[in-house]
Amino acid sequence: MPPHQNLAFSIVIPVFNEKGNIKTLINQIVQSCGQASYEIIVVDDGSSDGTKEEIAESALQHKEVRCLSLKRNFGQTAALAAGIDNAKGDVIVPMDGDGQNDPNDIPRLLAKLNEGFDVVSGWRKNRKDGFFLRRFPSHLANALISTVTGVHLHDYGCTLKAYRRTIITNIQISGEMHRFLPAWCVWQGGKVAEMVVNHHPRRIGQSKYGLMRIFKVIIDLITLKFFSGYLSKPNYVFSGIGLVLFLLGILSAGIAIFDKFGPDRFPKFRTPLLLLSIFCGMVAVFLMLMGLLAELLVRLYFQVRNQKPYRLADE
Repeated sequence: MPPHQNLAFSIVIPVFNEKGNIKTLINQIVQSCGQASYEIIVVDDGSSDGTKEEIAESALQHKEVRCLSLKRNFGQTAALAAGIDNAKGDVIVPMDGDGQNDPNDIPRLLAKLNEGFDVVSGWRKNRKDGFFLRRFPSHLANALISTVTGVHLHDYGCTLKAYRRTIITNIQISGEMHRFLPAWCVWQGGKVAEMVVNHHPRRIGQSKYGLMRIFKVIIDLITLKFFSGYLSKPNYVFSGIGLVLFLLGILSAGIAIFDKFGPDRFPKFRTPLLLLSIFCGMVAVFLMLMGLLAELLVRLYFQVRNQKPYRLADE
């Protein structure tokens, strides 16, 4: 018996306007997974092209298929979170609904997971997308994410991955955070592996991704860095910036006083440095007070929810 058949897993597919793709994909998944114990959760993210009806037809044909319908289009991360929250398997395998991910890679991902990993991330090494609009921005994003997070992967944007339920259900995702899940899992103490997976050209429809997503990724990356390093100690951020501004204000005040009362043989700057020093001082005090308030809120959060800022190895 192949290793993956010892695992009960859930395949989560967020879709938005993928009529013509999703039914074919479900049939391919059923063929690839054979008699394994699994479920297919298709999350319809407010589609308007008949995707929901196509999913319903597949659910009648295959008992493994479950459909979750969102009231409107919430985005891929929210749809993925809905699928994870409703998944019953011990392993969760997200994948795209456009048919570009290969269902034949699912057993391989699960077999790799069985080698002692908590996450196996797919790498679309031979990606079948345009270079300038898709692959080149993706290369830049992957390099940036790897540098900031310290978790080096070739392809953060590949949806096809395998996660152990115990590692992923403790993570709250929002925005475009789904692409950072492997880094979150490492910070939770998980072990991550990467594996080359197949990638196919899109047969029907157009990609929902655009260049604007790059800016969202950068913003979410800043958020990710803050939450990963300073969630339990936000005062380090606010008071740290405040301290720098306070020192800048002292320096500006010193230069302003010297400019006003210093010897005439030195050149006069004639700049509003005194106003700058006052401004820096006021902002510094404001940031330090914000840091103290954030620290208080974080401590109340952990106390009210009885949540510890750590995880035991056997959890």
